[in-house]
Amino acid sequence: MFGKRIVAFLAIVVVAFAVMAGTSPWLLKGVKLGLDLKGGFEVLYEAVPYEGGVAVTPESLKQTANSLQKRVDASGLVEPEITTEGANRIRVKLPGVENEEEVRNLLAKPINLTFRAPDGEIMLTGTDFVENAAGLEFNELNRPVVTIKLKNAKKFEEVTSKLVGQTMSIYLDEQEISSPRVNQVIASDSAVIEMGNSSTQEARELRDLINMGSLPLKLEEKYTNSIGAKLGMESLKDTVTAGILGSVIVLVFMIIIFRLPGFVAAITIITYAWLLILVQNLMNATLTLPGIAAFVLGVGMAVDANIITAERIKEEIRSGKSMLSSLKAGSKSSFRTIMDANITGIISSAVLYFIGDGAIKGFALTMIFSILVSIVTNIYFARFLLDMLVRSNRFMKPGYYGVKESEIREL
Repeated sequence: MFGKRIVAFLAIVVVAFAVMAGTSPWLLKGVKLGLDLKGGFEVLYEAVPYEGGVAVTPESLKQTANSLQKRVDASGLVEPEITTEGANRIRVKLPGVENEEEVRNLLAKPINLTFRAPDGEIMLTGTDFVENAAGLEFNELNRPVVTIKLKNAKKFEEVTSKLVGQTMSIYLDEQEISSPRVNQVIASDSAVIEMGNSSTQEARELRDLINMGSLPLKLEEKYTNSIGAKLGMESLKDTVTAGILGSVIVLVFMIIIFRLPGFVAAITIITYAWLLILVQNLMNATLTLPGIAAFVLGVGMAVDANIITAERIKEEIRSGKSMLSSLKAGSKSSFRTIMDANITGIISSAVLYFIGDGAIKGFALTMIFSILVSIVTNIYFARFLLDMLVRSNRFMKPGYYGVKESEIREL
């Protein structure tokens, strides 16, 4: 009869693999592929001020990137990856895009903020406002209001005098984002847009949209790159095939050399791979070739962690200790070595993330999360499973751990 611990071990493994098998199609379907795997279009822009405008700032660069994000989202074309680089550059990656010229025209078009009269006449444009013209405040009733600031108070007075009692609708490109009423002539360079019963979040969104349209920046195309979908999918197929084949060979090697600890390692490494894909999906991260490289490297580190633990356990068994004592001592002595390597990996990946950009950031972030997931699965989960098997008293022969009787020293 199987002992309770063996039954518990089998139940944990069966349930875990059933969950992984049942959810893997959903997980794989939800993986967001990057430009180098799915194919598509990439463009690098340099943000420069309009004539007479102020220098590019980190805030104005970020706002410009956000405006590009909203513009592409509104088009419904693709799910973009837009990042800022350095002091004045924006990189746009659009996986799956085929109509490249249309997208380039969409992105290159200046952000068009206009204030319009009821008949559609344009009364003010984004160039009439100062940079970051809009702000968020609260009135005496503690309701959110949006404040705006213009460059020319006289022009604002002339415009509002024509529209007293009427609305002056606000458009970003051709989308109306608000339609406030002009209650009086405003002889000032600043005004307040009442939000009525709108929430603070709605007021904040209006503020951000106005600020996008008042940015004194234009984008100059510096670099473009197109990758065919067929080439991207071939890269993905070759990479995944090589990764699976290599992993199977390594797992078989682990089982042959380390026997029971190798078998447990195979379980935890498979669990690790599933969990890492789950984490990627939950983060809505984009999978790229560098990301897959980090994934495969993470599997290698996971294997290394299991090998170190298995070797330490074998050393303790050879010294003549009992199986349970060997497990405890081997796990304890290997823990510091494994954690030192993992912490070093996290630190180096964090440095890459903060000083790198684009694909380097993706590689570094995948490495960080792969190490964290590996700690959970290949240290704690592996130790838990192996402890259950040893305490069941069913696997007490040294041969189960890859140790020959002749190698054991007498105490």
